[in-house]
Amino acid sequence: MPDPLASFLAALDLTDTGARTNEDIFTGPSQWSPLGRVFGGQVLAQSLLAAIRTTEEDRVVHSMHGYFLRPGDVKLPITFSVDRIHDGRSFSTRRTQAYQNGQPILSMIASFQTQDDGLDHQIEMPADLADPESLPSTAEVLAGVDHQVAKFWAEERPFDLRHLESPIYLSVDGNRVAHQSIWMRAIGRLPDDPNLHRAALAYASDYSILEPIQRRHGISWGTPGIRVASLDHGMWWHRFARVDEWLLYVQESPSASGGRGLSVGRIYTRDGILVASVAQEGMVRVPHAD
Repeated sequence: MPDPLASFLAALDLTDTGARTNEDIFTGPSQWSPLGRVFGGQVLAQSLLAAIRTTEEDRVVHSMHGYFLRPGDVKLPITFSVDRIHDGRSFSTRRTQAYQNGQPILSMIASFQTQDDGLDHQIEMPADLADPESLPSTAEVLAGVDHQVAKFWAEERPFDLRHLESPIYLSVDGNRVAHQSIWMRAIGRLPDDPNLHRAALAYASDYSILEPIQRRHGISWGTPGIRVASLDHGMWWHRFARVDEWLLYVQESPSASGGRGLSVGRIYTRDGILVASVAQEGMVRVPHAD
């Protein structure tokens, strides 16, 4: 079994091909997954890192908006082309296209800014929450479940996710509410590169963001016939945090209709600093859904 953290870091170590048109070209591997589709968070993180490679070091990503266009194939590498759209006095804008077999699988625009002082406030983190150490890990929740996806989630993901409400892997217990919170962190120590941690946060933000939609309708990941796919992903980085330390991901879904659902999330450090905000719309389809 491959080391999940080593596989994760290898996927984010992009290769500069040296090729140049009017764009910068990079390549990266695809991580294996049991269903044969590339994890969306992986492509987001890789696309962001490709854009970072073309931006001045003093300019830090503050926002990203991406559209998932086609499912990626885990058997194929991914090519990333970066268009240097704009470099202003304080902001830079980059567009990254991710390709397999000559077709785009993701299109993303990211904005970068020089560090600056300004107004500062945040929504406070929810209080009186259980500590992550008191909650079961995914490996503990899914121990003994003889299914390839369950084994992959339990043993081969580079992040440890711990639900404050009961997990919805096999069933949805408790009230059908459109909100949840999750503690998450990388399963081991990561290099100190701040941009790697920002990209890793984008990676992890895609794991569970659509779960509030499922929880509201009693749809577990094990529901027969369920079809869930990310359509787009927006992310805003407010402050820096390491992803190999515990982060709280507060999530809710304001609406679902027409086979689509919207979820939004806020990510906090353990001591209450708001690190990032996330929004994603996804396709959620299941036979006879409420």
